Amino acid sequence: MSTTSFQAGSVVRVGGKYRLREMIECGSLRVVYRGVNVVSNLDVAVKLESVEIELAQLQHEFGVYKTLAGAPGVPTVYWFGNEGNYNVMVLEYLGPSLKDLFNRCSHKFTLKTVLVLADQMISLVEHVHSCHFIHGGIDPVKFLMGLGDHDDQVYIVNFSLAKKYRYANTHVHIPHRENSRLPNTTPFASIHSHLGAEQSRRDDLESLAYILVYFLRGYLPWYDPKIKQRGDTLQCKTKLPPDLVCAACPNEFGTFLSYTRALRFDDKPDYTYLRKLFHELFVHEGFQLDPPFAQTVLQM
Repeated sequence: MSTTSFQAGSVVRVGGKYRLREMIECGSLRVVYRGVNVVSNLDVAVKLESVEIELAQLQHEFGVYKTLAGAPGVPTVYWFGNEGNYNVMVLEYLGPSLKDLFNRCSHKFTLKTVLVLADQMISLVEHVHSCHFIHGGIDPVKFLMGLGDHDDQVYIVNFSLAKKYRYANTHVHIPHRENSRLPNTTPFASIHSHLGAEQSRRDDLESLAYILVYFLRGYLPWYDPKIKQRGDTLQCKTKLPPDLVCAACPNEFGTFLSYTRALRFDDKPDYTYLRKLFHELFVHEGFQLDPPFAQTVLQM
């Protein structure tokens, strides 16, 4: 979408008190600016979408954020509304994504870093699921680090694809169906997503399993960012057993992936068990708990 018509020099404001600064992300349908609260001088992120697009999603995303609000790792939404021809959401300003940090670390994280991240990421996905939603588009870009006093906290963002997997009043699971739309996160999408099945909690966790292996190995058998290799993603995922997908990783990673792939459509995952897998490995390795990226974020 074109954003030039929305700009009016350095004095453009939304919500009466949020002034736009530089653009930090531009997609085909939505754009994100860094902004500032002109009253408190607090940095914010400002997400905009045209009210004229057919697939407007910002109001839906705002609703998801309201449902998830208050938990560690969920960004605060300061304001949502309409400004001219745009829907606008003003959120807490966060640090770099895990993908950005991964790239800056030469496409590989240490085992200790991955284990610290795994604990928080599993808890974040559990919180989303406890609020009756699945994220629906889990990938490294959707996890950001906090800033300042929260620079050791991982945040989960971008709920444009989120949907309810159960009815909030009864907790009855939605029915299974085929021919669903595959998200754009194909390197990290679950096998069932590739096959067009309705997504549920198992799919978020399978995607998370691929991310953790990717962070530790630096690539996936079907995806290597260094050489832009993209094999037949679905074929690789279905033919390679978890122990080969997780080759050169501690056994716990293969166990995690095997567990997620074995879940049935409406199964409730055992998040405590999954966290315990990585916590026990952390203790076994003799690691000491400290922020995974604190210094990296502070130096940016």
